[in-house]
Amino acid sequence: MLVELQAKFSCLKGRYTMAQIPYKIYLDESELPQAWYNLRADMKNKPAPLLNPATHQPMTFDELRPVFCDELVRQELDDTTPYFDIPGEILDFYKMYRPSPLIHAEFLEKALGTPAKIYYKFEGNNTSGSHKLNSAIAQAYYAKQQGLKGVTTETGAGQWGTALSMACSFFGLDCKVFMVKVSYEQKPFRREVMRTYGASVTPSPSDTTAVGRKILADHPGTTGSLGCAISEAVEAATSQEGYRYVLGSVLNQVLLHQSVIGLETKAAMDKYGIQADIIIGCAGGGSNVGGLISPFVGQMLRGEANYRIIAVEPASCPSLTRGKFAYDFCDTGMVCPLAKMYTLGSGFIPSANHAGGLRYHGMSPVVSQLCHDGLIEATSVEQTKVFEAATYFARVEGILPAPESSHAIRVAIDEALKCKETGEEKTIVFGLTGTGYFDMVAYEKFNNGEMSDYIPTDADLEQGFAGLPKVNEP
Repeated sequence: MLVELQAKFSCLKGRYTMAQIPYKIYLDESELPQAWYNLRADMKNKPAPLLNPATHQPMTFDELRPVFCDELVRQELDDTTPYFDIPGEILDFYKMYRPSPLIHAEFLEKALGTPAKIYYKFEGNNTSGSHKLNSAIAQAYYAKQQGLKGVTTETGAGQWGTALSMACSFFGLDCKVFMVKVSYEQKPFRREVMRTYGASVTPSPSDTTAVGRKILADHPGTTGSLGCAISEAVEAATSQEGYRYVLGSVLNQVLLHQSVIGLETKAAMDKYGIQADIIIGCAGGGSNVGGLISPFVGQMLRGEANYRIIAVEPASCPSLTRGKFAYDFCDTGMVCPLAKMYTLGSGFIPSANHAGGLRYHGMSPVVSQLCHDGLIEATSVEQTKVFEAATYFARVEGILPAPESSHAIRVAIDEALKCKETGEEKTIVFGLTGTGYFDMVAYEKFNNGEMSDYIPTDADLEQGFAGLPKVNEP
């Protein structure tokens, strides 16, 4: 397909005409959202509560306080307040890189020869290189406001760790990052950016924590997973005075902060009268897709509009498409609360062949509930097809995309080609979460023809499902 599309693009050179809508749609600084949108307030079926793993009862504010910052716990548990004002210091920081552009992918449209209109929200125009900074600066702010010494966290491909190290440096906080071992080894430059901002970075699982040592004993030679790194980060936070654990995806508080993506996207579209038909986001833990779709799903829930929304995940870690909707541990070490979500089991560890950061065994409870209720759909794609789309997009649109974002690009291209077959003039919007300049080992493998696809068998998945806790839901 890549060669065919390249040939088509070459034939179209010189026939490009500018559309009336700007190639890059920028909002004014005055149009920056002043409040985060809490989608749960409009959800008729609320996400199930986090459960105490010992009692199987809903987690309380006091039970979560030793792990998370106080204000973040309040945000986590609040499913009725529709908007949370963004503090002034966070807004000031946002102005360094927000509002981010909504880009009309005219070059991609021409190359594909599709009647579809394609737009993407680009979140890579900041030093951390991804959308993760939207929540990192918020969580660091609340930690500083609480008078903490520092925070601990996990990171997969490194985008979240990079963003958090930058945010902690801004507020003068210590930052301890447990990085999934396979990414720690494959992405040394991402690791060094974190260290440049003052963070300590430990490959996970490690021998620095009790849970890490147990995982290494049970799984010798493991390349790690986000579930492993979460367990270590939580232990490190709860065993040190003045520290709390923060995370870059999955939980409600993160999707709340990331709603700034969707709010800006909708504002930019409204400004030029653009009406989306299909909205696409990559899905690992849910921070990007959840943030992008929030205001649009809110419209659907209120009966104001209708969209087709697609969450795209890797075929090697298919929680939404092949997982079970059940309560499960959020971490491999089974020390975190239980969350009801689509999950492959907390013991599931993706293949080391997986080249992106979408390596989490579960999915955001909000995104999971929306999928379970049929408000959004999910699909999975193999990584060779993802990198084929990434390479093509880079050559046509001029941005080297992150592997995670490229899952959405893959499906956006597929949907645009369907429009070409049917002649339908649909409008497609997708999230481009960040750049791929620290992912060149993966690009090298693809360019050398050394990348292959791994899809877990049913037997592989059953091993993870066997470890699901038996829960009598409240």
